[in-house]
Amino acid sequence: MESFERDGLRFDVKDAGPPGGEPVILLHGFPEDSSSWDRVVPALHRAGYRTLAPDMRGYSPGARPPNRRAYRLQESVADVAALADAAGLARFHLVGHDWGGAVGWVAGTALVHRLTSLAVVSTPHPRAFVEAMPRGQVIKSWYMVALQLPALPERLLLRDDAAVLERFLVRGGLDAQSAHRYATRLREPGALTGALNWPRAMPLNAQRGRLPSVSVPTLYVWGDRDVALSRWAAERTARYVSGPYRFLELAGVSHWIPEEAPDALTDALLPHLSAHPVV
Repeated sequence: MESFERDGLRFDVKDAGPPGGEPVILLHGFPEDSSSWDRVVPALHRAGYRTLAPDMRGYSPGARPPNRRAYRLQESVADVAALADAAGLARFHLVGHDWGGAVGWVAGTALVHRLTSLAVVSTPHPRAFVEAMPRGQVIKSWYMVALQLPALPERLLLRDDAAVLERFLVRGGLDAQSAHRYATRLREPGALTGALNWPRAMPLNAQRGRLPSVSVPTLYVWGDRDVALSRWAAERTARYVSGPYRFLELAGVSHWIPEEAPDALTDALLPHLSAHPVV
């Protein structure tokens, strides 16, 4: 499949790998798109998995609602369910990075009967994230506060053909080639506003401080050079997974694990997926 629809929005999807393989849905973060998984999916395909990587709301040209309320996490969880329905998937594995990881944590409770396994990359459990705020996370999250301003962040980040955005991403550890690719795409009309509406909707995610524990078998991968997400939150996440759980810390790796350390990520993903097969 190349796309799916929900509530009048049309989402682009990269559907690849063996058609009959166990399905793995891959969710990207900010300011990435489905191409963030390009260095990960070949190993999954060789292992026999089918991958479905959507360009999420705000990133797909046909799915850029202007209202920040449309970017609450429960809306994106419903998008995941709609993708699975369109692909005919009763059950599937779910992997999410950054904001895609935040969607994954919510899906781990809202779609518990459809998820065979969950893997979250970089993003701590929302309750651990909130509890980490007075313990240094608030300093790492300064940019989320700045992005709440209307219009001004778009004007600043898109200056000089988005060179400002590129420099911001590279300073955060992303390689220059990926930073240029993502920044170039976000120059499309409405694209950056759609991407920024994810953090702008954060105050509307009422469940973020009281989300139930996740019972789905879960892998959590975090890089110890992550400039956006703290160690305290990463280690605290174990409190909010009641099912089988593994926490993997990648030494010397930044926030951008799918781009920077795809081999280490797939080395962790493959045994996790095979231990919890889709039946």
